Amino acid sequence: MMVNSPAYDFYQGKRVNGVSEAGVPPHQIGCPAALFSIGARVKSARIPEKPQKIVCMHNNFTYLRNRLFVMKKEETVDYHIKTAWHAIARMYNQQALKFDGTMSIGYALLNISSEEGAPAMKIGPLMGLEPRSLTRLLKSMEEKGLIYRQVDKNDKRSVRVLLTKEGKKMKEKSRETVLRFNEAVREEVTDQKLRVFFEVIQDINQVIEKESVAVSS
Repeated sequence: MMVNSPAYDFYQGKRVNGVSEAGVPPHQIGCPAALFSIGARVKSARIPEKPQKIVCMHNNFTYLRNRLFVMKKEETVDYHIKTAWHAIARMYNQQALKFDGTMSIGYALLNISSEEGAPAMKIGPLMGLEPRSLTRLLKSMEEKGLIYRQVDKNDKRSVRVLLTKEGKKMKEKSRETVLRFNEAVREEVTDQKLRVFFEVIQDINQVIEKESVAVSS
């Protein structure tokens, strides 16, 4: 039930103007305490005296050791990684537009050897692209005259993607853009902080792998 005001603390039954004492509007507390009405106290919240952990999947709060923790988006790992990556992608796309390109095209070029090219099917996994998305990307690059495709001499079943002269030029521009950004970061961030950052990212990836295994099993 949605309650706009007044608000009551769901556990103590104490009226608080607009927000519960625990810091959460009562109408957001959907699972442990569902009995809310305007101007009425909660009659039965049915909260264990010493709960170990109660998680509400609807409203993203955790009742842990008799305390209610509310995680703001700014406190989540996801938020900071996503925000940083969106900013990086926006910056790269702005630079790529100067050469009639995109960040995706730049990354694809960086994953193709200037001399030997690369098997088409190996480019997608390196960039985290699904086959359909990779097909569209390669078609766009081909139309721009950056790549051409030919049957692999060693494996007739495989198609190899090779860079044109224009593709090699744009690859070099992409490489310079990436290096310039990383140099700018290193001028502002100490080596020690970067080492910690890389370690944390590795730890997060390990957590993701464990969670993926747990979900699939």
